[in-house]
Amino acid sequence: MVSWQHDNLTALGLRREPVAGGPSAPETRSIGVLGVRVDSLNLRTATAAIAAAIDRRDRGYVCVTGVHGVMESQRNADCREIHNRASLVTPDGMPLVWLLRLAGNRDADRVYGPDLMLAVFENACRRGDRHFLYGAEESTLQRLRERLLRRFPEARIVGSYSPPFRPLTDDETADIAARINASGADIVWVGLSTPKQERWMARFRPMLEPAMLIGVGAAFDFHAGLKRQAPRFMQRMGLEWLFRLVSEPRRLWRRYLRNNPQFIVAITAQLMGLRKR
Repeated sequence: MVSWQHDNLTALGLRREPVAGGPSAPETRSIGVLGVRVDSLNLRTATAAIAAAIDRRDRGYVCVTGVHGVMESQRNADCREIHNRASLVTPDGMPLVWLLRLAGNRDADRVYGPDLMLAVFENACRRGDRHFLYGAEESTLQRLRERLLRRFPEARIVGSYSPPFRPLTDDETADIAARINASGADIVWVGLSTPKQERWMARFRPMLEPAMLIGVGAAFDFHAGLKRQAPRFMQRMGLEWLFRLVSEPRRLWRRYLRNNPQFIVAITAQLMGLRKR
């Protein structure tokens, strides 16, 4: 068995580094994956870090990121910068978990957006944290709210908003920010696609009072019962992309045909030292 020492990790571009400026505990580490910071977390530590940030009123945002987010960051420098400014960048995808473990982060595990949402909601019921739901259609938000309250009767969902499928006007932006701030929310859940939700969080962060903005993508559709999640064994094998491709081939085939091969080539080059972190 290969023992990965400090020098080996440096050569592979996976040297562990402390996470600076985030809400996580001091011992949390991160690695650079094709220029994107990915934090060594699991569901328990991510949930605890978010709660600690709320207690401190840190006013940050969380990127729940897999291969898709990393590859979008290769094509868009602003998307990469948004990820690297985040309070937390969680590994939402087994390839990122495997890279974290390769770098010596043995406790790292997948922080899947839908799982994170449920874990934070459960913790928030004990703490009294308040939630705002942003994204999706109005009918989806209604179903989501009903199902979350059925599962967590003590949850405090203080508002929701279904944005139009077009860029927001300045007046709409100001109105949305005022509505969220007036709700008294501690957490804003953002259910948009990547990189749209990351750009939304970065744009709205200076205008919003809630401590944490968390982008969870398709979690709204999953928890509203509109889409099926991949079986857990496929998730653990890193094959969720295949399940989703079969479920939504017209919408997703271009994404996976483009991202997956490019990620394999690029990360192999990084591991072989042919590319800088």
